[in-house]
Amino acid sequence: MIPAMRDGRQADTERRRQRVATAVKNAARNGTPISVSAIARQAGVDRSFLYRHRDLLEVVHAAELEPAAQDPAGTSPVSRASLQADLANAQARNTRLAARVQQLEKRLSQVLGTQAWQESGLGAPADIDELQRKITRLEQRNVELASALEEARSDLDAARAANRDLTRALNQRG
Repeated sequence: MIPAMRDGRQADTERRRQRVATAVKNAARNGTPISVSAIARQAGVDRSFLYRHRDLLEVVHAAELEPAAQDPAGTSPVSRASLQADLANAQARNTRLAARVQQLEKRLSQVLGTQAWQESGLGAPADIDELQRKITRLEQRNVELASALEEARSDLDAARAANRDLTRALNQRG
């Protein structure tokens, strides 16, 4: 590249940089909203110029976060540290709320699943404890009846044996 052209480009870049710096200072002093688009428009440069020059972009972003020089409401200016603290608090609250939403969604899913299961007739009845007690009572009754049946069979076998013996004794006498 020809040195004169390079020098001209550098001078043009420096003039644009100065216009951007002046636009940022004026916007901060006048209390006008500061954004990349607004500063680029006031300085007469393209936004891509700001994005190519990261140091200027950082100046614009820093100026966006700084409180206005003249506070029209008459309240105390908001500092960058307080804004960052508010942002950190909001992010922490957002994290807590997201966890709570997840917890509530899980609980809702469980409740709806249980309800659907019960309504389908496939699920266990709500009074399962009573049914367990009834099963236990019926099993005990079953054991008692089996024992009584065995005793009755034993008595029947004894009566049959006695009947055979008596029949044999009668047949041998006669």
